[in-house]
Amino acid sequence: MSDHFYRAFEDRHRGSREIIKGRLAPYLPFIQPLAEQYPGAPALDLGCGRGEWLEILAATGLNPLGVDQDEDMLDACHVLGLTACQGDAIEYLGALPDNSQAIVSAFHVVEHLSFDDLRKLVVEAVRVLKPGGLLIMETPNPENIAVATCSFYLDPTHKRPIPPDLLSFVVEYHGFKRVKIIRLHESTELVQCETPALKDVFQGVSPDYAAIAQKESASEMLAATPMAFDQEYGLTLETLSARYDLATQLKVQQAEARVYQLEDQVSNLEHQSFQLAAQIHALVDSNSWKLTKPLRWASERLRFLIARV
Repeated sequence: MSDHFYRAFEDRHRGSREIIKGRLAPYLPFIQPLAEQYPGAPALDLGCGRGEWLEILAATGLNPLGVDQDEDMLDACHVLGLTACQGDAIEYLGALPDNSQAIVSAFHVVEHLSFDDLRKLVVEAVRVLKPGGLLIMETPNPENIAVATCSFYLDPTHKRPIPPDLLSFVVEYHGFKRVKIIRLHESTELVQCETPALKDVFQGVSPDYAAIAQKESASEMLAATPMAFDQEYGLTLETLSARYDLATQLKVQQAEARVYQLEDQVSNLEHQSFQLAAQIHALVDSNSWKLTKPLRWASERLRFLIARV
């Protein structure tokens, strides 16, 4: 069926160009050293969509080209003067010469592929990348329970979620020198929150992640991005669940302390009541209480008679 459904779907659920370009900022420390090493080098973006990443690559001095099957997406690129063409991503990648690209990227593409096609993409990428070149694959993060069970399936063209450990293993197995998993797009407020709610454990893990794989090269090239590869990114399920457990344990301890405090107060009140009962009992048994009994009787009768008048 040829209509504008997918472009409309992307516009509603993916966000504006400005939002998407902001979400792509964490990749800059990875790609800037490559842009300096290979000024003007080709960079290929598979499934380029509306071209936000193409704009960022061009701004670094690289020469990007996008490939997408959707004509509406390509129109958005062409309006901005971006170079993009229609075609099958893996077929286009397979036709490129060896060691020709500084970057091969695929943002929210791999979840649309069969596993065999994913492996083909990785194999072709390691072939066409220049020494030290990067393969970037961003995809929904199934470590986020809400993503894995609900929002992933909002896109009817998605096949299956891909766990980070699996994607990392695929690129390592097919020959990349190193790979970094970066978790992305989590709430900045939740990153600082030490007392997450239960819903945060289900929904708050970084909703996307990327595998950034670097091809073998001279050591000085690999040394150009140590901070980017060494830094930790995003929120994991382990981090959030540990914070939730700790916060819950603290609440339980506070509740137990309050119970102990109330028990002490009850014990004190019981002790005071026993003392008061003993005093009353002693008063009743005293001679003065017995001697004044006729007076108390007379006083009660007098009040009765007065009340009847």
